[in-house]
Amino acid sequence: MEKKVFLLPFASVILLLHYWVTCLTLAVSLTNLSDEYALLALKAHITYDSQGILATNWSSTTSYCNWFGVSCNAHHGRLTALNLSNMGLEGTIPPQVSNLSFLASLDLSDNYFHASLPNEIGNCRQLRQLYFFNNELTGSIPQSLGNLSKLEESYLDSNHLTGDIPEEMSNLLSLKILSLFVNNLTGSIPSGIFNISLSKLEELYLGVNNLAGGIPRGMGNLLNLKMLSLVSNRLQGPIPEEIFNISSLQMIDFTNNSLSGNLPIAICNHLPKLQQLILSSNQLSAQLPPNLSLCGQLQVLSSLSKNKFTGSIPIEIGNLPMLEEIYLGRNSLTGTIPPSFGNLSALKVLDLQENNIQGNIPKELGCLLSLQNLSLISNDLRGIVPEAIFNISKLQSISLADNHLSGNLPSSIGAWLPNLLQLHIGGNEFSGVIPRSISNISKLISLDLSYNFFTSYVPKDLGNLRSLQHLGFGSNYLTYEHSTSELSFLTSLTKCKSLRRLWIQDNPLKGHFPNSFGNLSVSLESIDASSCQIKGVIPTEIGNLSNLMALNLGDNELTGMIPTTLGQLQKLQQLIISGNRIHGSIPNDLCHSENLGSLLLSSNELSGPVPSCFGNLTALQQLFLDSNALASQITSSLWSLGGILYLNLSSNFLNGNLPLEIGNMKTIIKLDLSKNQFSGYIPSSVGQLQNLVELSLSKNNLQGPIPLKFGDVVSLESLDLSWNNLSGTIPQSLEALIYLKHLNVSFNKRQGEIRNGGPFVNFTAKSFISNEALCGAPRFQVMACKKVTTRKSTKAKSLLLKCVLPTIASTIIILALIILLIRRQKRLDIPIQVDSSLPTTYRKISHQELLHATNYFSEGNLIGKGSMGTVYKGVLFDGLTAAIKVFNLEFLGSFKGFEAECEVMRNIRHRNLIKIISSCSNLGFKALVLEFMPNRSLERWLYSHNYCLDLIQRLNIMIDVASALEYLHHDYSNPVVHCDLKPNNVLLDEDRVAHVGDFGIAKLLPGSESRQQTKTLGPIGYMAPEYGSEGIVSTSDVYSNGIMLLEVFARKKPTDEMFVGDPTLKSWVESLASTVMEFVDTNLLDKEDEHFAIKENCVLCIMALALECTAESPEDRINMRDVVARLKKIRIKLLM
Repeated sequence: MEKKVFLLPFASVILLLHYWVTCLTLAVSLTNLSDEYALLALKAHITYDSQGILATNWSSTTSYCNWFGVSCNAHHGRLTALNLSNMGLEGTIPPQVSNLSFLASLDLSDNYFHASLPNEIGNCRQLRQLYFFNNELTGSIPQSLGNLSKLEESYLDSNHLTGDIPEEMSNLLSLKILSLFVNNLTGSIPSGIFNISLSKLEELYLGVNNLAGGIPRGMGNLLNLKMLSLVSNRLQGPIPEEIFNISSLQMIDFTNNSLSGNLPIAICNHLPKLQQLILSSNQLSAQLPPNLSLCGQLQVLSSLSKNKFTGSIPIEIGNLPMLEEIYLGRNSLTGTIPPSFGNLSALKVLDLQENNIQGNIPKELGCLLSLQNLSLISNDLRGIVPEAIFNISKLQSISLADNHLSGNLPSSIGAWLPNLLQLHIGGNEFSGVIPRSISNISKLISLDLSYNFFTSYVPKDLGNLRSLQHLGFGSNYLTYEHSTSELSFLTSLTKCKSLRRLWIQDNPLKGHFPNSFGNLSVSLESIDASSCQIKGVIPTEIGNLSNLMALNLGDNELTGMIPTTLGQLQKLQQLIISGNRIHGSIPNDLCHSENLGSLLLSSNELSGPVPSCFGNLTALQQLFLDSNALASQITSSLWSLGGILYLNLSSNFLNGNLPLEIGNMKTIIKLDLSKNQFSGYIPSSVGQLQNLVELSLSKNNLQGPIPLKFGDVVSLESLDLSWNNLSGTIPQSLEALIYLKHLNVSFNKRQGEIRNGGPFVNFTAKSFISNEALCGAPRFQVMACKKVTTRKSTKAKSLLLKCVLPTIASTIIILALIILLIRRQKRLDIPIQVDSSLPTTYRKISHQELLHATNYFSEGNLIGKGSMGTVYKGVLFDGLTAAIKVFNLEFLGSFKGFEAECEVMRNIRHRNLIKIISSCSNLGFKALVLEFMPNRSLERWLYSHNYCLDLIQRLNIMIDVASALEYLHHDYSNPVVHCDLKPNNVLLDEDRVAHVGDFGIAKLLPGSESRQQTKTLGPIGYMAPEYGSEGIVSTSDVYSNGIMLLEVFARKKPTDEMFVGDPTLKSWVESLASTVMEFVDTNLLDKEDEHFAIKENCVLCIMALALECTAESPEDRINMRDVVARLKKIRIKLLM
């Protein structure tokens, strides 16, 4: 009994212990189960698993600790790390992730997670590493992230996060790395997050966002900071000096902002570890501090390129022994290149291009044995290039173009440059012969010797340059070897199978094309052999060059006939054979080159008819057949070229009547049919050529009157009808041609009065010489016009003038004064009615308020002027700054333009469309009150020297434009076609966000109709080809958008002089499509840029998209929804 009593307490302890163990086991099981449930919730939110791993591996049949990507603690079995990076997962991040209470590392990077980050993420209090980069997350950064007090690394870069950077980030006491790179964050950089609580921060990446304002001085408190990148934001103001006191800094990158001011004189006093100083593309000014030499570890100095630095280059920079890269290009630096640069034994890149540096190239540069890239383009350098530079065997690129360098190239130039890929010395004053040894530089890809004074022969061994893609030695004094009449160097070049561009123009070559000409590289895209005194015939073998896009053989001494084999060149866009002695007829085979945009056959001895098949060349924009011996009537199909811009058939023997179909050439700018044998009447359909600027019909046999419809050709600047048999009076309608500067109707049979209104006030007697019975003002040197009077009426007129008229006049004046006083009183009391075409929600603005807002429409408030109206800046009574567009009611179509803008803009709402505030309208006054855009037009930013847009800024703007068109075409209830898209109609707000405006000729398509015929013409150069034949307008916006893409990134207007008589902007880019540096704006790409390859590829993608937009057939064009998607993908790629 006693024994049992003794065992009872012991049994109780055993039972209690068993109970505790059971409870503890259950608790552990339940907590482990919460981890599993959190993982299953994540799996449920994944909509696509490209590898199918989670679907098969994450199964309840096995412990979640054995699941793919999961790591658990060995002691308590709780999940501590989850890594699902780079698995191609799509979906969202569920709030249940917060239940992973022991989670220390979460890596979901390189996937396609979208939507917002759950606010509950802040409950993962053990989290030390957070990797969400390279996803598609949106929304703002959760404030709850500030609760993660143990967080050491946070990577949220390369997403679509928006909003401000939360102030709560200052609570992250353990944070070492913060990367928010490549998002859409806005607002300013919060100064509060840089207090002493972030003292452990080592790396900070806030680049490629939309952050504005200044750089907080508090950044100077980050005493352990090593890497600091604020690249590509909208930061302004000076760089705080406190940043240059952080002695641990290794990299500073503030590229592509609007930072201003000077660099501190003592910039490097406290930066002993600095390796990279990158401040390019800002507005920094003044001189470079000599103190830079104290940054002894500096390897990359790119603080100066694309800024406004002046003065000379400090010689102290030559004391930086570890310096590898110097980018000081595109400033206003003066002085000379410091000889001390020769001490930089580690230097690989020296870029001083586009400055005002003078003097000689110092011989000490020849000591830079590690140098790979030397760029001194566009300076004022003179003298001889030190021969030692051509002995640096590691050199890959030598760019010395556009200076005043002289002397001969060393005869041994090819002996010591085994790695050279690019030699550009064009635009200098080099002379002597081209050394034969240049053919030994076997890796050479691009050789440009153009615009110098080289003489003698072209080396016959250039064919040894088997990798050569671009060869240019135009504009020199090179000739052929007299031992043969053939241009033998061309035979040698047949071994260069990668050759794409051959530019040898403006040399006295004087030889003949060899038969081997057709054996040149099939990769050849462009040949310019103009003005070379080349003799003989064009080889028929030229038809073998199947990829040729541009062929210029103009201004030579070629004879024979046009080879029919040219018709085999299906990709040919430009053919120039003008200025030769070619005879025979124009072969119909040319019509097989359906992509021809420019055909120039002027000044030859061609005869026969104009081929009727020319009407099938729908891409043709320039056709010059003048100064030949062409005869016969013009085939009617020629007048169907709706996309033609320039047509010159002058100085031939063409005859017949001008048909009404001439009015079909809706886009034509210049038409010259002079010095032919045309007869009959001038067709009134000429009045339909709304874009015509120059028209010459002189020296023909035309008769009859000048059509009244000429007054409708509103763009006309020059009209020559001289030396015909035209009769009748000069129509009054010509007074409406406000742009007409030159008029010649001499040597005709005109009669009647010479007009005095409109442009006639500027014409002289030279415009009207030798007509039958013209009369007018004495300055025209014609007889005065007679006044018709009768004797019977003289007395009555006298009585009327003396008695009756004064009485009537007095009565009218009194009545008029009374009416004016009444109206003035009413005007002060009753505001002018807001146009009824706008919704009643728009605020009412009176004419009186607009007068006050614009200081009575003063010149000081003027911000823009066009044919349809004038735009003023004004401040309304409520203090709002607005743009007031006052329509010119004397301009034909202004009423319709006002109605069109009201109709289109009254309901549309989009962040990238100009917002209408109100309107003001009565019988004699019509105005729109619009949102004011302080940064004015895109055109101003593209072509003004005071402004600069970098690559990402231009891409963002074009995404904005495309988004606006996407909304108009696809998301508005009735599709809207803008019809007038061009840089001048794209306005930028204070944040440089683009807004499309000016809907004066827009079309509102009824119902769901997305395609409609129109006769409305868009802007010259941006018009789709189908406009001329009343084409489909809904895709014409896409075409205009494509032209704008080309213009924005090439910084070339489609109406530029280089596209008159040469390729169009589109065909020019197409011909150079794979060589970005040949057409892209030089401010956008820099070969020394470490991200050059990525940027180059992105530009190529943009150009490819632009060419898809500008497909000839409307059906082949991409739609704007796809354009927006493609551009955004390019932006992501660019910002990675």
